[in-house]
Amino acid sequence: MIKWLTILLALALPLGASAHTPHRVRAKVAVPAQVAPSLASRAPAASAWDIGPTIEGRNYSENTPPSPSQIRGGMAVDIPGAPGSVHYVTRASAPLAGAHRIVMRYRIDLAPGAQIFARTAPGHPGMLTLYFQRAGDTWSGNGRYEAYRWYATFATDHELAAGEHTMVAPLDTRWTAVERSSGATNPEGFAAALAETDRIGFVLGGGDGYGHGVYASGPARIVVTDFHVE
Repeated sequence: MIKWLTILLALALPLGASAHTPHRVRAKVAVPAQVAPSLASRAPAASAWDIGPTIEGRNYSENTPPSPSQIRGGMAVDIPGAPGSVHYVTRASAPLAGAHRIVMRYRIDLAPGAQIFARTAPGHPGMLTLYFQRAGDTWSGNGRYEAYRWYATFATDHELAAGEHTMVAPLDTRWTAVERSSGATNPEGFAAALAETDRIGFVLGGGDGYGHGVYASGPARIVVTDFHVE
């Protein structure tokens, strides 16, 4: 009886599997083997993320901690009141070449009556946009560096309202760079940024820039429950 049970279990396994191999199969995008481990992370670990950006020693996110706080179910970014602000929330990333899209799930918690506004346009809604950055960026935005930072402007959350949200940004030519470029008008620059990605995350802004910061009129926070690359 034991012998027959062993034979039946062996037939039930996929070809090349063993009794200790998980049976669940997920569709995968062709990602280079050397970058796959760091792209697979879904649950955000707050300690791996930075609130910034810090340029020449100055952190442009004012009156905020250097990293999000770890909470049950995700990481939290508390939005300060004016004159404080939050601009960039990013972590280190492996190259994105070969990846398909970035997915972020988040919740916005607001105290009754509180709103999130653009720092450079007080009274106007704040925005959230997915983002990645090429290694070696000087933050000048000039010359070739204009195509070192990329924003999913086509997938922007244009009004940061309370509740659960999901943002999906395919890594296609709709992404836009610092000033003029898009993936369509500057395919070489876009491809180079994907091949040499150094940072990934999201930016907060409105008014005169997607990453120029937001503030809140009352207690407010963004809780990221899932951030991953597929």
